[in-house]
Amino acid sequence: MLPVITISRQFGSGGHEVGEKLSEQLGIPFYDKALIAMAAKESGFSEEVFAAADEKATSSLLYSMVMGSYAFGSRIPGLNEMPINDKLFIIQADIIKKAAEQGPCVIIGRCADYILREHENCLNVFVHADKSARVKRVTEKQLCGEERKIPDFVAKKDKQRANYYNFYTNNRWDDLLNYDLTIDTSRFSIDMAVALIIDAAKKLELN
Repeated sequence: MLPVITISRQFGSGGHEVGEKLSEQLGIPFYDKALIAMAAKESGFSEEVFAAADEKATSSLLYSMVMGSYAFGSRIPGLNEMPINDKLFIIQADIIKKAAEQGPCVIIGRCADYILREHENCLNVFVHADKSARVKRVTEKQLCGEERKIPDFVAKKDKQRANYYNFYTNNRWDDLLNYDLTIDTSRFSIDMAVALIIDAAKKLELN
């Protein structure tokens, strides 16, 4: 069976596009923003509220206090009293584990590599690129309103993702030991990156 493929990505590296193409070519489910809708439906909270909290670390200490006794997939008494960021993380973690149990899929960000660290069949990928290539991609895709602010915008988004990962996992987002495969999309095209990941996934499938 193909592995579950998790993709962590620097902002502007094309990691989302890589994930979408992997899903299409392998014919397996793709989870990114869909996780927000699924979490909102499960919790009864507004999708817009969860979207605003997506991949942002909470400023509270509550999550850190309960992490010692919390096992992913279980329910915590008093969940409704938790900050919205923590609610979203916990519900998404539950959904990610259930998705992985159902079979191969592609999951973008959201600490999926950590959440699935005990899953037997995962391929954890980190997609990155040099700053100039990422600024170029963000400019071309018009992901930031003011062109002169794009370099700072890219740096801010990376810091946000790093803080989120570091906070909820106690690991470093950019620690290569977290990943099985890292790909530089300033050297390899999106299609080449997809081909490399598919090759790795199929090799794991044979083992």
